[in-house]
Amino acid sequence: MLPRAGFAIIFSMLLAACSLVTPKFEKPTISVASISLESGNLLQQNFRVVLKIHNPNSRSLPIKALTADLKVSGEEIASGQSSRPVIVPAYGDAELEVGISANMALALLKLSKHSDTHGDAIPYDVTGVVTLELPFFRTLPFHESGSFDLHGGS
Repeated sequence: MLPRAGFAIIFSMLLAACSLVTPKFEKPTISVASISLESGNLLQQNFRVVLKIHNPNSRSLPIKALTADLKVSGEEIASGQSSRPVIVPAYGDAELEVGISANMALALLKLSKHSDTHGDAIPYDVTGVVTLELPFFRTLPFHESGSFDLHGGS
């Protein structure tokens, strides 16, 4: 009986120690810095999107890769990825280029259908995963949503 109680106490102490060692981690913020058209035709366009990544943590953030998908009105219209590693400094910013493939003809069709039935705003969702080279955090999912105002407001 005593060895079991001792084992439980030691195990509890180890778990408590691990929680103290695990670093506190705040999610970085990701925003679009620029978009440029690389190539395209009527069916598919290829864009280079530069993402600005802000690291609010006290240690650098080694990013191994990033994938992202864009949905407009629930329909996926663009996706892309970057496998070029980048290190975001502690409390700093870095930029990451992502190649995005989109079907703008499909997007325009969806936008026109949506504007006929739902008014002035079109909902969008950007989801993705950042792959990190950290011992406690291997992947970091992100999700941003909002709406496009068709009449030029925010």
